[in-house]
Amino acid sequence: MEWWTLSPEEWTAVRLSLKVSVWATLASLPLGIAVAWLLARRDFWGKSLVNGLVHLPLILPPVVTGYLLLLAFGRRGPVGAFLADYFGIVFSFRWTGAALACAVMAFPLMVRAIRLSIESIDRRLEAASGTLGAGPAWVFATITLPLMLPGVIAGMILAFAKAMGEFGATITFVSNIPGETQTLPSAIYTFTQVPGGEFGALRLTLVSVAIAMTALLASELLARRISRRLDLE
Repeated sequence: MEWWTLSPEEWTAVRLSLKVSVWATLASLPLGIAVAWLLARRDFWGKSLVNGLVHLPLILPPVVTGYLLLLAFGRRGPVGAFLADYFGIVFSFRWTGAALACAVMAFPLMVRAIRLSIESIDRRLEAASGTLGAGPAWVFATITLPLMLPGVIAGMILAFAKAMGEFGATITFVSNIPGETQTLPSAIYTFTQVPGGEFGALRLTLVSVAIAMTALLASELLARRISRRLDLE
C-alpha cells in the first residue's frame, strides 16, 4: 500500500469526523439562530451574562469544557443519568457525545457570525413590513431570515470547521475509541504516539486540510450567490 493511501481504519475516522461535524452543526443551528437573534434584537436583564455563557467555550481550555460535559452528561451526571434512564440516550463514550462536545465548542463561532449578520440588517426594512400588517414571525421569515442568510452560512461553515478540528473536549468527554469516537484529530494524535506513525499522521492531516479548504470555498460561493440574488431582488 502506498504511503498516501488511507487504510480502512483511517477511512472510518474520516467518515466519523464528517458525521460528527455535520450533526453538530445542524443540531446547534436552530438554537444558534435563536440566541443570535435574541442578543442582536433584544435588551434584557442578564444579557451580558448570557453573552458571556455563550462565549465561555472559547475562553475555557477545551479539556475543561470536556470535563464539565462529562460531569453533566456522563452516565452518573444529572443530565446524562436522566436521559439514559428515561429516554435511552447516552452521550458519554459514544459518537453522539463527540457531536455534543463539538457542538458546544463551535456554538460561540456560529452565534457570533449570525449575530453580526443580523445587526447589519437595516431595521427600517423590518419596521416597514410591520406597518403593512405583517406579524413578527412573518417579518422574520420574509425579511430578517433572507437578509441574514450569508451570516448563517458563514456561521455553519465556521461551526463545521471547528467541529472537524475539535480535540481536547472530545477526547476528554468520549475518549479515543476507534470506530466509535476516534475522529480525525484523535486519529492524528494516535499516530503521533506510535513509532513509524508519521506517514499516517501526514495522510490524515492532508485530508483535514482538504476538507477545510473545500468547506471554505463552498461557503464563499454560496455567500456570493445569495448576495447577488438579494441585490437583484
